[in-house]
Amino acid sequence: MPADNQKRPREIVMPNVTAAPANFIGCDVGKTNIVVFDSRTSQTRTIANRAADLLWFAATLDDTCLAICEATGGHEDGLLRALLKAGRAAHRADARKVKAFIRSFGTLGKTDAIDARALATYGRERHATLVRWQAPDPQRERLQALVLTRRDLIVDRQAYRNRLSAPGAAAVKRQLGKLLKSFDQQVADITREIAALIRAHKDLADAEKAIRGIVGIGETTAAALLALLPELGRLNRREIASLAGLAPHPNQSGATDAYRRTRGGRPEIKRVLFMAAMVAAKNDPKQRSFYERLLAQGKKPLVALTAIMRKLVVVCNAVLRPRTVLAA
Repeated sequence: MPADNQKRPREIVMPNVTAAPANFIGCDVGKTNIVVFDSRTSQTRTIANRAADLLWFAATLDDTCLAICEATGGHEDGLLRALLKAGRAAHRADARKVKAFIRSFGTLGKTDAIDARALATYGRERHATLVRWQAPDPQRERLQALVLTRRDLIVDRQAYRNRLSAPGAAAVKRQLGKLLKSFDQQVADITREIAALIRAHKDLADAEKAIRGIVGIGETTAAALLALLPELGRLNRREIASLAGLAPHPNQSGATDAYRRTRGGRPEIKRVLFMAAMVAAKNDPKQRSFYERLLAQGKKPLVALTAIMRKLVVVCNAVLRPRTVLAA
């Protein structure tokens, strides 16, 4: 526990990401507590998931360490911010990759201590390729919260619309009607708030203007891409397609070269780009020609649309790169 009079870091110190880590800290994050495994001492301990305790914990670590945790619905945010403030490198791991890593050792049991140790081992073996966590831009973070909330409101609204049209809904027609009006108002309000936020910040406004020049990318799609894919403009074309879940992965063994499928990535990106691809295939002559050519080659319509989705996200990535000139 931190002492009441303990001096805390006053400013953010950038972590040293050039030197190879000498110590790996596995952090299994829970809502109230975090189980920590230290690879140097092979000891496990538990700390409270509270701001003061996290700042104290981060200050006890030296600058040769790399802390690894999983994404746990935002409960890891306090830990990551404390580590960044203390100048300690951290990586937020993909839970699926970590689980597969644990299974590769034949481990069948699951406890917080086992997971913390596994996270430290994962960091030790893969640290050279792990991206260090950086604090998100506050405005992008707010935009993401608004976009995701708008999505949830639309999903819930559609559920109540379906219930209203279902047999036997007459008894609750008035109540459902009031709910739907409330949902309509909330969606309209949050849509205006999203637009105002983008207009108020030059970086977001410039980025939105750039990608809305692409046929198929409208106001809603542009906001979703800026919120949910902040890496746009910072990765190469293959990386951004993979991150969006739109890269076709090979499935080959021996003489068999099976059908390639897209998988992984961020599913919400694929949802918003699907409608954009349909608009582009209809209204953009180049995309329509590309779509028809794929169909003529025997591709399924969904495969052709997925190819357009991939082209759209690659072009969005290109136009947001500094000093990028697109080929005609």
